[in-house]
Formats: sequence, C-alpha cells, structure tokens
Amino acid sequence: MLVAQVEDLSKRYGTVQALDRVDVEIAQGCTGLVGSNGAGKSTLIKLLLGLLVPDQGRASVLGHDVAVDPLAVRSQVGYLPEGACLPGDVTAADFVAFMAQLGGLPPRPARERAAEVCYQVGLEEERYRAVGGFSTGMQQRVKLAVALVHDPSLLLLDEPTDGMDPQGREDMLDLIARIRGELGIDVLVSTHLLGDVERVCDRVVMVHGGHVLAQGSIAEVAGTTEPGFGIQLGNNGPEVLAALAAAGLEARPSGNDLLVKGASDLIRDVAAERGWPLRRMVPRAPSLEETFLRLQAAAGGVPPAEPASPAPAPEAAWGVRR
Repeated sequence: MLVAQVEDLSKRYGTVQALDRVDVEIAQGCTGLVGSNGAGKSTLIKLLLGLLVPDQGRASVLGHDVAVDPLAVRSQVGYLPEGACLPGDVTAADFVAFMAQLGGLPPRPARERAAEVCYQVGLEEERYRAVGGFSTGMQQRVKLAVALVHDPSLLLLDEPTDGMDPQGREDMLDLIARIRGELGIDVLVSTHLLGDVERVCDRVVMVHGGHVLAQGSIAEVAGTTEPGFGIQLGNNGPEVLAALAAAGLEARPSGNDLLVKGASDLIRDVAAERGWPLRRMVPRAPSLEETFLRLQAAAGGVPPAEPASPAPAPEAAWGVRR
C-alpha cells in the first residue's frame, strides 16, 4: 500500500530546476530519500506537505490530494524540518505543548501529550530547560517530539541526524527504528548519509539533479539480489576487465577490488588461463553508496544546489494547521 505518491512533479526556483517531472512512490514502512545536497530532497518533502506549489504534476499523501486539501495532509503527517528552527528562549516542554495545541489539542491534554512524547524521544528532565542551551542532538530530539505530538500516521524527517556526533546519530537512528517498529508509524527519512538508510530503511528513493535515479527495496537498488565477488586479479587493469568480459562475466572497479558478477569457477578459469595471480576473492555485493555513486556519475556528476532560503519562523517551518 502506498502512503505517498507523486506523478510528473516539477519545481523550479528561477534558473534552478529543483525537480524535473519526477514520479515517486512511497510505500508503507521506512523509506530513505537519498541524494547529494541540492538534489531536490527538501523540495520534494515540502511539496508533499503542501508548503510549496508545484509547477506541474500532482502529489497525494495518505489518500489526500495535496493541492486540494493540504490541511488534511498536515493533520496526519509529522514533519522534522532541516536546520535551526526552534525558539531558544522557551523550554522544550512548553514548545512541544504549544505545537500540540496548534495541532488541535486543548491545553491540558496538550501538556500531557507533550510530556509523554518528550519521554519517548529521550527528553526527560531536560524538557524543562530552555531549548537555546541544548546541543544539536537534543534539539533534533525536540523537533522529533514536535513531529510526533499530534499522533501522525506518517513522519517526514529531513536530515534527522544532521550535525550529530557518531553516538548521537546512533541514538537518533534507534529512535527512528523504534517509532516504526513499536508505534507502527510510516517514515520517510531524507538524508545524504546512505549508511543511515541501510541501517533503518526497507526501501530507498535516490535523487540527483532533480531526477529519480532509482527506487525500490534496499536489496533491489543496491544489487544484493545479484551477489558477486570482490577480486584482486593480476593488476585489476583494463586487460583483466577485458578478459573477464570475454568470459561472460560482468565486472567493474569498486575501491581496490573489481566487483564481478558470475560464477567463481569462471573467475578461477580466467586466472589460470592467463597465468594471473588471484590474490583475493571474497563474496560481496554493491552497497547503496557504490550504487548511488555509479548512478550519479552516469547521470552527469554533481547537481546545482537548491537556492538558499531565509530561516522560517517556527510556525512556517512546521507547516502547522490554521
């Protein structure tokens, strides 16, 4: 079942084509939206929320047409925006409760719900401190609490581990996994860190230069359904690649190895016939990062950056209901 879908969607900022007639399907579960900075990830999320108007195409989220009823979409979607957007002079508990009220809860239930959600994301006594004194990791937890406070069916997380140290990243990824596994909330994680996607996601959408490079399950996109071997044969040079191809083996450079798809016996036969030393042969499959870099290179390198926009006021950043 799809929780979000875009068809023929385009968005341009002046001379920059942020998205160019993309088709994307977001299924239930946890999906990673990956791409380099400026690839169009944040634009796609804001279009799904109805915070931007597309130049063409349509988007639907949880059965609602975003152009027709954006408030119905935002009432069922939690959003963690990228970058700094929290007021520094209020406590986390007050801010989360305030956002719960903007989501439709009366004051007292909003306070109770805020306390519950702050505890879920690891904000215990800290929730009574002013947000301005929080570390980056703690501020990300506050934003996650806001995204959860109105009990959404879908979370859109824009760079949730941005600026975090390694332990903070691990803690945030654990939280995302728990939200999906224990609370049953579908999640879309936008990030340029493919390791984060491999860690918590079932599916992936790869974007580059406003185009979709690939989408599907992690196994399908990364190629793990077609395992191969990482080898060091002779000097791993062009002559070796040609010999492997002549033997019917698909091979390409991957780091210090050649990644070869095919039977191990054929690899050994090539080594024996040519008298080349087979120094290394280990089972492996291409990672998401290798796959993305290969597809990005084939698509033409680094895309132009999306234009910078001024930091929004908290209400504008969250896309609250009015």
